[in-house]
Amino acid sequence: MLHILNSADGRSSCAARQAMFAARKAVFVDLLKWDVPVLAGRYEIDQFDDRHARYLVLTGEAGAHLGSARLLPTLRPHILDSFYAALCDDAPPRGHGIFEITRFCLDRRLSACERRGVRDTLVQALAAHALAAGITRYSAIAPTRWARQIAGFGWRCAPLGAPQSVGGERLVALSIEIDRDTPARLTQAGIVADPGLLADLPAAA
Repeated sequence: MLHILNSADGRSSCAARQAMFAARKAVFVDLLKWDVPVLAGRYEIDQFDDRHARYLVLTGEAGAHLGSARLLPTLRPHILDSFYAALCDDAPPRGHGIFEITRFCLDRRLSACERRGVRDTLVQALAAHALAAGITRYSAIAPTRWARQIAGFGWRCAPLGAPQSVGGERLVALSIEIDRDTPARLTQAGIVADPGLLADLPAAA
């Protein structure tokens, strides 16, 4: 099931949100060893998880977290403009219809085959949500090895600048254009949503 959650305030009891924050801690802190805040020893939550953040969360049976992504409005401080603006040849993109994709997270408990299915479904969900919400462009930051995969998904994706070494890793900032043809382009490239997870696109909650 796809959940679209608009903010973290006032929703601390939301099971999907809690499962997402726990999964982010398992991936980004326990596995990837990121030096980021952890709340109560269980949840990875940073300063951008505020009332302006938006989340797409895929859950399975009994509400188990499968995958998630955080969207940040670019007219407010976000990761690219706050910490990685040097990755852009020009100013980081900003606009009412531009959101930054961050914390793209696939649950560690998934098998390789399951991960591919959840990844593809989440990518299609990002495109579908953009079309429903008036988002015309995403920005993102990715290691170059992951950026090559993102560019190969079939959507219109281009670097915002040359890759740079940051903290021992080669990073690149990306621009992803979204239009009515994007879901079909994704499908043609083999990015196919699991209909059991993405049967409908629910309204924001």
